Amino acid sequence: MKIIMLGAPGAGKGTQAKMIAEKYGIPHISTGDIFRANIKQGTPLGMEAKGFMDKGQLVPDILTVKILLDRVSDDDCKNGYVLDGFPRTIPQAEVLENALNEMGDKVDFAIDVDVPDENIVRRMGGRRACVTCGATYHIEHVPPKKEGICDKCGSELILRDDDKPETVKNRLAVYHEQTSPLKDFYNKKGILKTVDGTRDMMEVFGAITDILG
Repeated sequence: MKIIMLGAPGAGKGTQAKMIAEKYGIPHISTGDIFRANIKQGTPLGMEAKGFMDKGQLVPDILTVKILLDRVSDDDCKNGYVLDGFPRTIPQAEVLENALNEMGDKVDFAIDVDVPDENIVRRMGGRRACVTCGATYHIEHVPPKKEGICDKCGSELILRDDDKPETVKNRLAVYHEQTSPLKDFYNKKGILKTVDGTRDMMEVFGAITDILG
């Protein structure tokens, strides 16, 4: 079972991807993680990617797919995998599709965790992080015992720049321009499934497992 997770930043698709991986015994594959692993191990593909990253350039789609295919060829991917964070654009999806076709393989499900922008801005704006130990909270859902203070180490909690409303809105704008068209791409392939991401985390997971069977 090969699954691609779609959804705006902050929609919770990463959390759902990890839960899917655990339930079905398949790897959760994040492109960021496999980039870091290849670079750390000094693989030829990792060093090639590092060359682009060191110059502040995006890693080309073809190289990203090569690194991804190298990962999914590992034994633990025999029964499938969950892709989180790739593809992000139509060209990336096309490169991935062509590469999988050449291997006689294909994606089975593209699952879109759908959350309205205003919910995401509110959700991410409520996050707080500890400046010392990195523990994370949410002022509504997982509040600290004392406002603005970390339960674990007593340090100050802050709203990270990434979670500030203006930053989140900018990231959402990029998502709608570049990544949201993937929904139509996979819908035409007949594999897009949409779940309501505004519900409780376990309810969202239940809806996904109903789809996957």
